[in-house]
Amino acid sequence: MGYEVDLAFIQPLEQRPKLSINEAESIPLIDLSPLNSPNSDDPKAIAGLVAQIGAACSEWGFFQVINHGVPWDLRRRVESASKKFFDLPLEEKRKVQRDEVNPMGYYDTEHTKNVRDWKEVFDFAAEDPTFIPVFNKPGAHEIKLPSNQWPEYPPEFREACTEYSRGVQKLAFKLLELISLSLNLPRKRLNGFFEEQTTFLRLNHYPPCPSPHLALGVGRHKDSGALTVLAQDDVGGLEVKRKIDGEWIRVKPVPDSYIINVGDIIQVWSNDKYESVEHRVVVNEERERFSIPLFFNPAQYVVVKPLEELINEENPPKFKEYSWGDFFKARVNSNFKKMDVENVQVDHFKISV
Repeated sequence: MGYEVDLAFIQPLEQRPKLSINEAESIPLIDLSPLNSPNSDDPKAIAGLVAQIGAACSEWGFFQVINHGVPWDLRRRVESASKKFFDLPLEEKRKVQRDEVNPMGYYDTEHTKNVRDWKEVFDFAAEDPTFIPVFNKPGAHEIKLPSNQWPEYPPEFREACTEYSRGVQKLAFKLLELISLSLNLPRKRLNGFFEEQTTFLRLNHYPPCPSPHLALGVGRHKDSGALTVLAQDDVGGLEVKRKIDGEWIRVKPVPDSYIINVGDIIQVWSNDKYESVEHRVVVNEERERFSIPLFFNPAQYVVVKPLEELINEENPPKFKEYSWGDFFKARVNSNFKKMDVENVQVDHFKISV
């Protein structure tokens, strides 16, 4: 895919915040193999792992995991199918283009000069059909999507994506349970919020960029959901803003690993003990890059607020409650039209002291 956009419309990096890049350090790397032991249900057997997860969530908001249990073949197949799809002519990919009615499908930035991100994507919901907030019908509360949009080619695309989704969701639930334990909560305390989840996956393709100093693959942002489980290739490009000093840390690719980050919802549930952290993606002048994030999101009817077990007189709630469905609706709406107000952020619900 060749992008032919006017780079003058992209804010030069030199006009963005001056933050150095540290390539000598990376986010914590955590071995999940204790979960594969016969006594993994025993809290004592995984106490060390829980402590590592808690420290990573508190100090970084990001970590990488190895020995995670997701079969390598699932990832290989979806990566192969993803590359075949993005290699299709643009007119073929746009046959499954997303819109306001169905936000699942293909999207690219080639047709617009208002380029924010140097990439093309394909989104699909983990639950098919799934319940999501209505985007274009005032007064209606939710819509049941009839199906994801699947291209005719490659023929193995749908099966590869669906099976991969199931495998990574299992990992997401394991991580959710470890995070719950790290907060001194019952292992499955958070699972019920995901019974009718709005989780979706995204296939990202970042073409080589002729002027990498003028563009970003993805601009600086925080994730609004609960967890993000990211597979990235060996090209790399993800950068994380370190909490202690605001320095950008480049995440080194580790073979057969997943990058995990805490989203806004867990920040609220934990009452600010764990923080959703800014991150971005830089582009490469010579090589294309592929990545696959799973955005692990609760049911649209979930009301997000600090968990009652974690608040008391000494630690009062730091956030007002909000509807995840309404929040998600506002975020998706902003993908399709210019909003008159700033895009909704979790900080808007923070209680000022």
